[in-house]
Amino acid sequence: MHPVIHRFFHRAMGAVLFALLCGAIPVAQAAPPRPIPVKVMIVTMFGPEAQTWLKHFHQPRNIAVPGLPENHPDVTCQSDGLCLMTTGMGHANAAASMMAVLFSPRFDLRHTYFLVSGIAGINPREGTLGTTAWALYLVDFGLQWEIDAREKPANWSSGYLGINTRDPEQFPPLDYRTEVFSLDAKLVNKAYALSRNVKLVDSAEMTAYRAQYPYAPANQPPHVTQCDTLSGDTWWSGDLLGQRAEQWTRMLTLGKGTYCTTQQEDNATYEALKRATAAGRADMNRVAVLRAGSDFDRPPPGMPAAENLLDYPKQGGFMPALDNLYLTGEPLVHAILAHWDVWRAGIPD
Repeated sequence: MHPVIHRFFHRAMGAVLFALLCGAIPVAQAAPPRPIPVKVMIVTMFGPEAQTWLKHFHQPRNIAVPGLPENHPDVTCQSDGLCLMTTGMGHANAAASMMAVLFSPRFDLRHTYFLVSGIAGINPREGTLGTTAWALYLVDFGLQWEIDAREKPANWSSGYLGINTRDPEQFPPLDYRTEVFSLDAKLVNKAYALSRNVKLVDSAEMTAYRAQYPYAPANQPPHVTQCDTLSGDTWWSGDLLGQRAEQWTRMLTLGKGTYCTTQQEDNATYEALKRATAAGRADMNRVAVLRAGSDFDRPPPGMPAAENLLDYPKQGGFMPALDNLYLTGEPLVHAILAHWDVWRAGIPD
């Protein structure tokens, strides 16, 4: 190479390299991966709930999603469009994790059916240990004012009252707009119809414990039912709080709802889905909530409420409730995946 050309070449290459380093010339980047179309997203809250589903997955693929909790950083998917995520427990974790996944560019969730699948406390007037319940109404028990029951007015039925009300019987103004949600009745009815005859797991330990209740369905074997769920980060136990839960549910659903399970996350999960729907990223009419009773929310006659709360593992409902979540939810998941050409357009008649 001629010396003059050689010097010119090196000066030109140096200028190009300098421009690249300074960002003056854009560097070609690989195209981002196409969003994964998800048919069903199972939403669990902690590890054991996830494992009851994941042990049935085939050739799962883990997809890291920024914003998920560090102990559950991935969404797990199969090639057939079934995915599972774990939010972490409680309102804050549920809301943050759902928003991370709903607004992630890795997934196309516009036609996705979401199945919330988790354990819960259960009202012995509506179910028993291991009972699974499809909810139509999601009611937030935490959005109330509270006075310690030892200091409440004598004529009040409870130390709880709606925010900006004057007594426990007054309907609140619902200023938070997350106090109560109604799920799509057609989907709830379809899910219940597909699973209502499923034989659920029972155990000798549960049988012995539920025998302490002198009434049904508490003292009966577990079954699939349809009744409503109450959210709240504070775990509680006892007849009086149980009665308030029933009253609060009736009030906020205008007498249409029946309280049967208590958990921490579902109103937060649904609010995230509602916001994603407004942004065109999800469909809040494609949400099903399934809860399984792992422990009673109030004790049998003669047992202190504190014992019912502190010794809840002795009831024996934890593992059967996990198994029954899969047994009850799988028929809906199977129907959606097997007949996606129909379900993609909407819930079939």
